[in-house]
Amino acid sequence: MKFTLQYTDPKSNARAGLIETDHGMIETPIFMPVGTQGTVKGVHQSELKNEVKAQIILGNTYHLYLRPGLDILERAGGLHKFNGWDRPILTDSGGFQVFSLSGIRKLKEEGCTFRSHIDGSKHLFTPENVVDTQRIIGADIIMALDECTPGTADFKYAKSSLERTCRWLDRGWNHFQATDPKYGYSQAFFPIVQGCIYPDLRRQSAEFVASKGCEGNAIGGLAVGEPTDKMYEMIEVVNEILPKDKPRYLMGVGTPVNLLEGIERGVDMFDCVMPTRNGRNGMLFTSQGMMNMRNAKWKDDFSELDPEGTCWADHFYSRAYLRHLFIAEELLALQIASIHNLSFYLWLVGEARKHIIAGDFSLWKPKMVEQISRRL
Repeated sequence: MKFTLQYTDPKSNARAGLIETDHGMIETPIFMPVGTQGTVKGVHQSELKNEVKAQIILGNTYHLYLRPGLDILERAGGLHKFNGWDRPILTDSGGFQVFSLSGIRKLKEEGCTFRSHIDGSKHLFTPENVVDTQRIIGADIIMALDECTPGTADFKYAKSSLERTCRWLDRGWNHFQATDPKYGYSQAFFPIVQGCIYPDLRRQSAEFVASKGCEGNAIGGLAVGEPTDKMYEMIEVVNEILPKDKPRYLMGVGTPVNLLEGIERGVDMFDCVMPTRNGRNGMLFTSQGMMNMRNAKWKDDFSELDPEGTCWADHFYSRAYLRHLFIAEELLALQIASIHNLSFYLWLVGEARKHIIAGDFSLWKPKMVEQISRRL
């Protein structure tokens, strides 16, 4: 993997770059649709390419490990061949999912034992075997195993957790370097900065992560219960340390405003289930603000979903029609809303990139934040 930093906004830390992988190019800043179980819910691969214009999608190690399982994925030749996606894929190590199973998992130095949410069977994730698992899945970018501490964790717990994450990173990075990809193309390994909301811990973690010299770095443990201003503060603290010549990936974040605030602070890559999850519940994001499509006010509104024409659905479906589909509980409603929201997220980061290149991101961003924060 190769990262080229192309432009930096003169009045902020916003960046535009290019990531080159064996499955294609990724223009940053970028939003990555989440395909947890090998699919972005309710969206065909052709729609991801042609309407959403996704350049990279995610898979999740925890879910893919449990179902369909490593044997099936390896026999298929990896996730790209299994799901028919020929562009880049990133896999999360599964750490966040495992650690969210607080009642059915146990942490120890070796790794994390947990019980499957599907059938209750017992499993162990270690820093080494999650590398092996992601080798089999075959993602272009794979993540280190870490512990995602909740945003409300006290300093003592956060410190102990971070120290274990650092030890796990050493083991995972060593194992990654000692093993090879399985399918004839390269894979990049990203460590994850942790440290909760404590600046000293975040600095310690960022320095340790940066010292590894990996091809990119991730920022984890944010948007997990801490105040928004603390999230932005931690991004600033971390990005003062993480190398400028490597892509920075903010994991699991977030709202459209979060994306713009993250970009302003030097983040290059984002993922979140929000556009599809909120879309399935009737919440649409547009360039003019947010719309609850179940509201009666859209009953006879025959205008486009987004007057700015940012999304593919604008040319086919009206607000009144989409509301009708939600009220009638038609499955097409979930699909239209999901594609619309993903299209909007990709449009938004694409617009941010254009303004970074043009040199006026710092003028454009406050206006866009005000627009997309409205409730219509």
